[in-house]
Amino acid sequence: MREYLTVDRIANTIRQQKSTFEGNFILVEGDSDKKLYQNFIDESNCRFQICKGKPSSKQRVIQVLDILNKHEIKGIIGIVDADFDHLENTKYNHNNLFLTDYHDLEMMLINSPALDKLLIEFASEDKLKKLKLDMRQVLLNLSYELGYLRWISKCEQLNLTFNNLDYTKLLDIKRLTTDLDKLIQTVINKTQNYSISKEDLLNKINIKKSDILCKYQICCGHDMIEILSILLRKTIGSNNANEVSKDHLERSLRLAYEKVYFKETNLYVQIIEWQKNNLTIIFDIE
Repeated sequence: MREYLTVDRIANTIRQQKSTFEGNFILVEGDSDKKLYQNFIDESNCRFQICKGKPSSKQRVIQVLDILNKHEIKGIIGIVDADFDHLENTKYNHNNLFLTDYHDLEMMLINSPALDKLLIEFASEDKLKKLKLDMRQVLLNLSYELGYLRWISKCEQLNLTFNNLDYTKLLDIKRLTTDLDKLIQTVINKTQNYSISKEDLLNKINIKKSDILCKYQICCGHDMIEILSILLRKTIGSNNANEVSKDHLERSLRLAYEKVYFKETNLYVQIIEWQKNNLTIIFDIE
């Protein structure tokens, strides 16, 4: 497997390219970010640099920005997932670093009419009408406890393991609820050298849940799309697994996400303000 470039090599590569390219560079975490944002940029004036890798792609974007800002390289911005930063009121010392409005890029897509367009394509209209429920609220309610568990793991440095969760075993499809007890036990079983009991975790989640917080900041978009895939197979549709796989649904959401939706985000407004201050163009949306 090819090793990821170090942040120093990424920064040096951009510095070298800037000697012949006078446009802007957009640092992003991964391929999906590039695929979405490239629909909105001035292509003649922008290039992307993906900073995927460890310890996290987000940290790598920030580290590359640190290096380039230190050398006063102009025309560079970074766009990263907010994760829990909005909830924690985290501040970064970069005027060219921009966060998604919600927890991550996928949550921005889900909070837009792109989800409605996806449901028209893949869900049964009759089954949706029979449920008489707002599917966004259903998805939020099924994933927010998992979001709290991820947040608690981060805040308290528990290093809980969430890889390869079998969401089908954690949901009650008929009642459209999450089995929180089973969720916590599943995560504990996956985690080596954990130092907290199931009861303690349950108590911590219940304490967190007592605060009225924005579920779009708590929920992870990848969790919600995995759950949506299950619902489109078993509850609001009868699609096969390949038709509504997580990767396919994420791609469909990106394709359904229009420029007009992006213009309504804080992310867009903040970058437009940066453009004005730096006399350049990144997003050129009529």
